[in-house]
Amino acid sequence: MDFKQLQSFVTVVQEESFTQAAGRLFVSQSTISTHIHQLESELNTKLILRTTKSLQITPKGRELYDYALNILELKERMVQACSIESRRIIHLGASTIPSAYILPQLLADFGKLHQDIYFIIHQSDSQGIINGLKDGLFNLGFIGMSCENNDFCCLPFCQDRMVIITPVNEHFLQYKQRKENVLPELLREPLILREKGSGSKKMADNFLANSGIAESELQIVARVNDQETIKNLVAGGMGISIISEKAAHNFLQEKRLLAFELPQSFSERSLYLIYRKNYLLPSYVKEFLAFIGQSKL
Repeated sequence: MDFKQLQSFVTVVQEESFTQAAGRLFVSQSTISTHIHQLESELNTKLILRTTKSLQITPKGRELYDYALNILELKERMVQACSIESRRIIHLGASTIPSAYILPQLLADFGKLHQDIYFIIHQSDSQGIINGLKDGLFNLGFIGMSCENNDFCCLPFCQDRMVIITPVNEHFLQYKQRKENVLPELLREPLILREKGSGSKKMADNFLANSGIAESELQIVARVNDQETIKNLVAGGMGISIISEKAAHNFLQEKRLLAFELPQSFSERSLYLIYRKNYLLPSYVKEFLAFIGQSKL
């Protein structure tokens, strides 16, 4: 098995055509066919079912496609790292809150001091970033929950807290005026939740569990991956949500949302910087780590 065979296979899957794959790679169609046949022989499994009228990827082919994409990406990064020393690139994986609300200013400030360093950022949920670090896709990760894996250094770099956000209307303004605990009543409202795998969702789950509220008792009207979408849905009156105060900050300032504090033990959290312990970090990545340590976030 070699890179050319994997590249041919990936391109066939993406183009859904041997002919178009050959044109994209500037090789003959017979070369593409040979590469696919060699892969199938070595792996002793059928990857592509091909007739004169259709092309279908087998389940094993789909599995190989995911592996092949990672292998080719790592190969490209290796070539770049070894052949273009003048281009110093830091590959970052970031979950939603760090990516959208912390990194933009942090990278802009760092860039003013280090104009020869560039960043490639991949956004996913916290678990997706941890998985990417395991696969060697990133130099550093920024996530919304701690990781107990001994293969990683996981360091708090910023404080955040969770709040309940609601629309601004007479109904919720009356809740704001009351001095007693209104959280049990608020949680009977239609609720919009984050997706599984995010640090925000984990914090919300902890709060609900410690409040003795099962998810089945909630009136969940939507599960949404994007914080901006959640804020707009809540502002529009679709329901309430439990999200990061950093994410809600601009809507709160503009008085488009109301925020209700959660008990301190369930609301405050750290955001974490994570990297592999045994991964040799280039000097310019260490410079960025030092800059983060000195920044007031």
